[in-house]
Amino acid sequence: MAPLLSSIDIHVTSRRALDERLEVAVKKLQDLAILTGTHGILVARNKPGHYTAGLSDQVPFGLTREVIR
Repeated sequence: MAPLLSSIDIHVTSRRALDERLEVAVKKLQDLAILTGTHGILVARNKPGHYTAGLSDQVPFGLTREVIR
């Protein structure tokens, strides 16, 4: 998997906080992705409560994918 080009780290202790922070992060990344039109968004669960959302050249533009690491 290629490294994320622009990413946002998310650390949470509740599902509600996760949903809110992921929504904000994905919106910011969508705005950034529109500028290039070449990258999608990858959301990775690194460990419980720790996530990374970022632009990835491994995800087609216009899509968001989730992975568990």
